[in-house]
Amino acid sequence: PMPTEADTCRTYVVKKLYRADWNDDQIRELVSFTDGRILVAGQRTARKKQKRADYILRYRHDFPIAVVEAKVEFRHAADGLPQAKAYAEILGLKFAYATNGREIIEFDFLTGETSEITDFPSPEILFGRLYGGTLSKQNEKTLLSPARSSKPLRYYQDIAINRAVETILKGDKRLLLTLATGTGKTKIAAQIAYKLWQSRWTRKGTGTRRPKILFVSDRNFLVDDP
Repeated sequence: PMPTEADTCRTYVVKKLYRADWNDDQIRELVSFTDGRILVAGQRTARKKQKRADYILRYRHDFPIAVVEAKVEFRHAADGLPQAKAYAEILGLKFAYATNGREIIEFDFLTGETSEITDFPSPEILFGRLYGGTLSKQNEKTLLSPARSSKPLRYYQDIAINRAVETILKGDKRLLLTLATGTGKTKIAAQIAYKLWQSRWTRKGTGTRRPKILFVSDRNFLVDDP
């Protein structure tokens, strides 16, 4: 039988990720991260295909860091790079990889460079490249503090929470998040507050007590639920 992308994943990709110190909790396979665009034609509607990444790599449970696209072994690894880059941009990730199992092509959005590599970088190497040692231990703890949600967060909620916390840790005192109705603004606000509270963040960065956070809303149930 003809080899498939699933064969590439099973035979090569997962093994190489294991060798680079990625574990099963960090490797998410065949991740559908959009429901598909709704098309309207008169009285009829249809939904386009979901966007599905072959692998999303997570440094921590709710901190995605890279996307990997796999192609069949007889195709060039670079054939999957445009899709990997497109998915990385949607997901707000800085590292995109395409592979046919034997070759690995990396695109680094931080430098704009494309390179062929022999092995995947480890989680620690990617996190180090992402922040370049600019995070203190306390700020790293705050950023990576796990969210507390009964349901998995949507990809854009992950992006909003992590970017907001990053900006706060840089010392910015005013942030504006703009999201459409129904995208979970209350959940996002609650998760940001929880991360700061759980990690004992303070504006001075040396807190030993949990901070007090004012959570303001125009409806009671939006306060009670979080």
